[in-house]
Amino acid sequence: MQVKRFFAADMRQAMKLVRDELGADAAIIGNRRIAGGVELTAALDYKLSALAPRVPNVELEEELRKTHTRIATAKAELDQRPDSSDSNRQLFAGQSLTAAEPLVEPHVDTPQPAATASSQASVDPRLFDAMRSELSGLRELLEVQLGSLAWTQLQGSKPQQATLWRRLQRIGLSGPIARELLELTKDIEEPRHAWRMLLAHLARMIRTPDVEPIEDGGVIAVVGPAGMGKTTTLAKLAARYVLKYGAHNLALVSMDSFRIGAQEQLKTLGRILNVPVTYVDPGQSLAAALEPLLRKRVVLIDTAGLQASDPALRMQLDTLAGRGIAAKNYLVLATTSQKQVLTAAYHSYKRCGLAGCILTKLDESASLGDVLSLAISFRLPVAYLTDGPRIPDDLHLPRGHQLVTRAVNVQQQDEPSEEAMADMFADLYHNPRRAG
Repeated sequence: MQVKRFFAADMRQAMKLVRDELGADAAIIGNRRIAGGVELTAALDYKLSALAPRVPNVELEEELRKTHTRIATAKAELDQRPDSSDSNRQLFAGQSLTAAEPLVEPHVDTPQPAATASSQASVDPRLFDAMRSELSGLRELLEVQLGSLAWTQLQGSKPQQATLWRRLQRIGLSGPIARELLELTKDIEEPRHAWRMLLAHLARMIRTPDVEPIEDGGVIAVVGPAGMGKTTTLAKLAARYVLKYGAHNLALVSMDSFRIGAQEQLKTLGRILNVPVTYVDPGQSLAAALEPLLRKRVVLIDTAGLQASDPALRMQLDTLAGRGIAAKNYLVLATTSQKQVLTAAYHSYKRCGLAGCILTKLDESASLGDVLSLAISFRLPVAYLTDGPRIPDDLHLPRGHQLVTRAVNVQQQDEPSEEAMADMFADLYHNPRRAG
């Protein structure tokens, strides 16, 4: 038997190392979190691996389903009990049904109030952190293994469906969105017709506003992390409005006192367009700053791109969501950003209430699948597109079919690897089916 340790930044990379070096028959006998990533311990028995049939383990998959059901039942019981501890709720918070595999059958006794208080006081929070880390590692391991198993089964049983999965992966769509599209076209047998219908359904999934935001008027704020193109997008919106309606009913407001030169940039724009610019410093009332601008038809607000951990970001978002503001907040997303960055941006800025999103840097993007998947999954209407530095020429109104055509045109040219397809199927286990 050959036993070896593998180190990687995350579980999927570690599993790829195991498959590349020991093959698909290797058994994972241990995993743990370490500084900078994860450690997997894998073993390969040469005799057993040579005799083992390369077929899916149906019994294993069935046991995993039962385990996931038990997890869901235990979570529901904890949520319904009024005396459930905060630690238990934290342990299951934000986890899908495949988040973890308990080692024992969940059993919950009803303790006395005094005993509950004493036990909560005596439990070390680090223990729950360690348990959460272990469960997270098990979840990732199960997702990768089940993804590989599901992809192997699909190739053997439904080769036409597998081909469509590959084409959707080349676009960069997430596993849940791809699954939903394929379910809508599962009864179409002709491959070309099925592909055209897939793209048509994808175009209909992309939501766009019925009325252009600056046509609708009001207070419009552009929010998002640094580097997404907020200030440039605001300049394009302002120039678009001035060219169409003139400058007398437009005002600009800057809440960005953190980035060097941000206010000067907006001041220069205001001077060029002959539009007044108002500056709001941290701690200053936004409502008070907007009061003299109530007669303006459109007020555009530029915000600071701050890190999610920065307390100033929470204060800024609470200000935009405060009473008396009635701002329509649009999340600016660069299509060149990675999936993890886009998702983190949405979760950081959703607290202010998002009216939609603006997609930037389409001319630099190598894939639109990630940003389209996010907009569809979280039902964010796409308000504008930008695809260049020209003001305002490179600002466009979105059309679903045009976005899909563009996504297909910039798709990857090479066929996706088996590992990429397995990761796509693992995404199905990580993200539960969308509601609605």
